[in-house]
Amino acid sequence: MQTHQSPFQGVWIPLVTPFSGGAVDGGALRRLVRHFKAAGVDGLVVCGSTGEAAALDDAEQLAVLDAVLNEAGAMPVVMGLAGNHQGHVLQRLAAFGTRPLAGILAPAPYYVRPGQDGAAAYFRSLADASRFPLVLYDIPYRTGTTLETATLLSLAAHPNIAAIKDCGGSLDKTLALIADGNMNVLAGEDLQSLSLLCLGGSGLIAAAAHIRPDLFVAMHQAVRAQQLDLARRLFQALAPVIQLAFAEPNPGPVKAQLGRQGLLSDELREPMPAASAALARRMDAAVAGLNRQFPCQ
Repeated sequence: MQTHQSPFQGVWIPLVTPFSGGAVDGGALRRLVRHFKAAGVDGLVVCGSTGEAAALDDAEQLAVLDAVLNEAGAMPVVMGLAGNHQGHVLQRLAAFGTRPLAGILAPAPYYVRPGQDGAAAYFRSLADASRFPLVLYDIPYRTGTTLETATLLSLAAHPNIAAIKDCGGSLDKTLALIADGNMNVLAGEDLQSLSLLCLGGSGLIAAAAHIRPDLFVAMHQAVRAQQLDLARRLFQALAPVIQLAFAEPNPGPVKAQLGRQGLLSDELREPMPAASAALARRMDAAVAGLNRQFPCQ
């Protein structure tokens, strides 16, 4: 089992970035944080791929982070840190200063495909330089780099590498990381969240958990309590919403539903498209069905 028990466990939301008239909407951002705190989620990830970080400049990313930290209180907050210019990434890391971050979520350098040795050296340089624990982000379909099991097991031994967001798509790799126990394993693919929890993973970072976060929290708690029939029932009810959340480019479908809930304006930055009207209607129907089965409290 994992030796790192906190804070990298439970249900984490990879927070969307609300926009209004092209600018970051700080009011909506703070409203989202309050909403997820009330739902009982365990932590927030800021400026990840769901947060459209690639469309935010450095100053905007820091402004988003500060708005979330100011509202989050004691809730743990992890900051995304992605790039392929190592010097620039390290400068951005230093700019986080003494902010009270729970950790840094970092994928391999995208596009450049540095191989196993290069990727491992990159992660070690971040972990050595960081005041905050590192959460590895294994997502080869975005970065172009597949992190091998041996590479990840070696990195897990680093004292400042605490967890991994697992989007690697390899059950063998996932099992090896859980069995190794040197870092917490968090599901990064929403449809694999229940299976990973049942295998001994510590939690999930789930974009679809923006929608009915309370039910994702209940599912995690049911697994922890060995109430597996309840956990399966919750997951099976959530599955249609999860599938629709990724039927078009993320976070378009999630933002469409959050807009319908009055939590933000359904606005994305180009080139990211908004969800189609047809998909938004299908999401409405799926969420309505979910709400009938598990009424909002």
